Amino acid sequence: ISNIEANPFQPRTQFEKEALLELADSIKELGIIQPVTVRKLGYDKYQLISGERRFRASQIAGLDRIPAFIRIANDQEMLEMALVENIQRENLDAIEVAFSYQKLIEECNLTQEKLSERVGKKRSTVANFLRLLKLPAEIQLAIRTKDITMGHARALINLTDTKKQLAIFHKTVKEGLSVRQVEELVQDKKAENADKIAQFKKGKSASLTFSQQKIKEDLASFLKTDVQLQTNSKGKGKIVIPFSSEEQLERVIELLGL
Repeated sequence: ISNIEANPFQPRTQFEKEALLELADSIKELGIIQPVTVRKLGYDKYQLISGERRFRASQIAGLDRIPAFIRIANDQEMLEMALVENIQRENLDAIEVAFSYQKLIEECNLTQEKLSERVGKKRSTVANFLRLLKLPAEIQLAIRTKDITMGHARALINLTDTKKQLAIFHKTVKEGLSVRQVEELVQDKKAENADKIAQFKKGKSASLTFSQQKIKEDLASFLKTDVQLQTNSKGKGKIVIPFSSEEQLERVIELLGL
């Protein structure tokens, strides 16, 4: 074990201490069932390719020798073997997988198409993981700590405004929103943005008068939702009453007495 150095390309950055201790106890009792894989660097010097959990647990168990497969590989081959094997076999979190995919693309000069072939995943799956890296660091951390799921994250990616992403993210964590509820909130925000852009492009947006603003605020208070009142320079306009669920729509209808 003293002749083996850690894998610098290891995609997993977090190891559960309790799980390692349990594995160490098992190794003390039964030994290592599956050898680790290393590459030879020089005389009595090796670098780990895969099996870091077994390697660490063996150290905890006090072993000085472990069974190993020895391979010859250059740095690029080492990186690719380590990442692909870990992605396929280890229970990595979604962000660790995304970073591994990104590293393979950048350092092994792979396209998303080639990468999908190497890891045995659909190209769309690879693309979805890579998109997670565009999210704010706070949201990426929440994926790693399992405060939100990848489904929540994929919904949030569809918003390009970081502030709105974070606002919905905080609401999701605080209220324990489902993926479906987050998708609906995102769609509401996108529709709201589209309406504002459309009004701006058409040159029909106009500032609300004091009385119109008062009407808007009174409606919002009465219906308990963010009512939008839009007018143009000719005095025409519309009232928009957004809702995020079937239940909220039914409540609005009931309040309107329809």
